[in-house]
Amino acid sequence: MALIEVRNLHVENRIADISFALEQGEILGLIGPNGSGKSTLLNSLAGITEAQGEIILDEQLLKDIPPRIRAQRIGLLPQATQSAWSLSVDDVVALGRLPWNDNDMAAIRLAMEQAGVSDLSGRKIDQLSGGERARVWLARVLAGQPRLLLVDEPIASLDLHYQCTVMDVLRAYAHQGHGVIIAIHDLSLAARYCDSLCLLHQGRIQSQGSASAVLTEATLSTVFDIAIHVDMQSDPPIILPK
Repeated sequence: MALIEVRNLHVENRIADISFALEQGEILGLIGPNGSGKSTLLNSLAGITEAQGEIILDEQLLKDIPPRIRAQRIGLLPQATQSAWSLSVDDVVALGRLPWNDNDMAAIRLAMEQAGVSDLSGRKIDQLSGGERARVWLARVLAGQPRLLLVDEPIASLDLHYQCTVMDVLRAYAHQGHGVIIAIHDLSLAARYCDSLCLLHQGRIQSQGSASAVLTEATLSTVFDIAIHVDMQSDPPIILPK
């Protein structure tokens, strides 16, 4: 049974004819050039952007799920995150419990451990580095323990160590019986961590399937309009401009 199934999703002038399914325990990577529709798709799946078509979560149409229940089942980490107030790290992470209307300290502590921000407890969010803030916002979403986790470029501001740390966290979260859909620009990390990929181009799916099926030199060179070298035999895979 698919955790989420998308059928013919359409947002006018942004994305069209998007269909795929994600099983629980899996990570789906959304890849493609800037402006290809990755963020629009994530926002549509979260119910933020109105879209035509069908989104089925746990065998129930998303539009029929009450907003609070939807917020409990789906967690979204947008690409741009900020706080208007100088909140503590602990308070930011605790915001992830709002859909549940509780202050489950066990869930909050676990999320902080998972995101590697326990040592930042007590500090103010506006006093952290960009990479530290990114991990705190990830912890906030994890604190809600959603069935489906949607993340938009969560490693963009992280160094190499924390890029792998965050991807390890997302993979572990998926393997616990959840599902993760991640928009990611690093194609090598996408090939390494994602169970399947969906390559978007100009708002439509150019290719989808396993990393080896999607990440071909011909397809990527066409979509990104630059010659690309692909070595899927390397461990980890190597995907670079020629």
